[in-house]
Amino acid sequence: MSQRKYFGTDGVRGEVGGPVINAEFALRLGYAAGRVLAGKSSTAGRPKVLIGKDTRISGYMLESALEAGLSAAGIDVLLAGPVPTPAVAYLTRALRLSAGIVISASHNPYQDNGIKFFSSGGMKLPDEVENAIEAAIDEPLGCVGSEALGRARRIDDAAGRYIEFCKSTFPNDLDLKGLTLVVDAAHGAAYHIAPHVFRELGAEVHAIGVQPDGFNINKGVGALHPDSLAAEVRARGAQLGIALDGDADRLQMVDGDGRIYNGDELLYAIVRARMQLAPVAGVVGTLMTNYGFERQLQKLGVGFERAAVGDRYVLEQMQARGWLYGGESSGHLICLDCHTTGDGIIAALQVLTALRRNAATLAEWLGELRMYPQEMINVPLTPGVDWRTHAGLAQARTDVEAQLAGRGRVLIRASGTEPKLRLMVEAEDARLARASAEQLAASLAG
Repeated sequence: MSQRKYFGTDGVRGEVGGPVINAEFALRLGYAAGRVLAGKSSTAGRPKVLIGKDTRISGYMLESALEAGLSAAGIDVLLAGPVPTPAVAYLTRALRLSAGIVISASHNPYQDNGIKFFSSGGMKLPDEVENAIEAAIDEPLGCVGSEALGRARRIDDAAGRYIEFCKSTFPNDLDLKGLTLVVDAAHGAAYHIAPHVFRELGAEVHAIGVQPDGFNINKGVGALHPDSLAAEVRARGAQLGIALDGDADRLQMVDGDGRIYNGDELLYAIVRARMQLAPVAGVVGTLMTNYGFERQLQKLGVGFERAAVGDRYVLEQMQARGWLYGGESSGHLICLDCHTTGDGIIAALQVLTALRRNAATLAEWLGELRMYPQEMINVPLTPGVDWRTHAGLAQARTDVEAQLAGRGRVLIRASGTEPKLRLMVEAEDARLARASAEQLAASLAG
């Protein structure tokens, strides 16, 4: 595939007012997407596209511009307002629409925003469709005749539909009665959804991060800042805390002692419970998935593969292998037996299912899982030096991996944002991890 000018691995993203996240570009993107979708439509009547967004102030501007572009291309638009990214994926599929569009920059601060697409089946758009939209963006803006212009309407029950969908993934014979939860919606897209899901299943819910003002999304709350949740859980005497990010596709959890559980641990909680029902062929993680997670799956006879960092790549591997479960340490967890994409609320419900079914606390349910200590050292990259062919580093890596011998792993990768090399070692013992990382770093000195 040729180098793309606008689309990255997860749609278009950038700073508001920059080259791509502005009103003019959104208008062109909407028109280009509309033309491509209209050309590919095989159903009677004009195509329909859903637009959902998070709570950033810039969402109003981008929503209006996209709506105008789509209408000019003859596409009907359904506006869902603020809803989680996975809600757009669900509603697009449930309403038999041509595509869904999400306006969100996920866990980024309010100054950023992004635009990404879902196919009619609630998955990412096929590459050939994204490529066609990319190619059409720079073509002249046009407009269909007045009789062919698209119409726009709001879906007043979008949140309610999605709440019911989330609840449907929780077993009918279980409830959350007697459970006190703190739910942190990061002042993001799930602020008016997540508390209702858990409350309607019987839990006593204390909600934080549910007062968005357009500027406070992800600010000191949510999955990126779980310490706020941990403090609230302890203050409330709650049994568990649930933290989402700005578009609610990422999850972290906290137990009653204030201990924070990341995506690897929560994915294991889900997979272990699924194994009670049927064999699990395999799980997809990423390059950053903890080695302890991999070792525990090996003990259970469950396959494990690492994808590149990014839920898009995790999903691609899952589909290629026909596996149902995958995720990232950051909390993007995908259960394809529940949804077509990663979903923080649904992932939390699957963890709660495991705990309620087995009358266990999170710490008890994860008792067999031993996470390995991790040591990371960032080493400046000398200009002109190719670390891949550095003889000293190669020898040090060989020596370290021989020392670890199944008791840990090494990951070396260049930073994508600064001229540094990231040297990461995971080992059974924290001192061994640090000594090994320092040995790798020393090989690059001089």
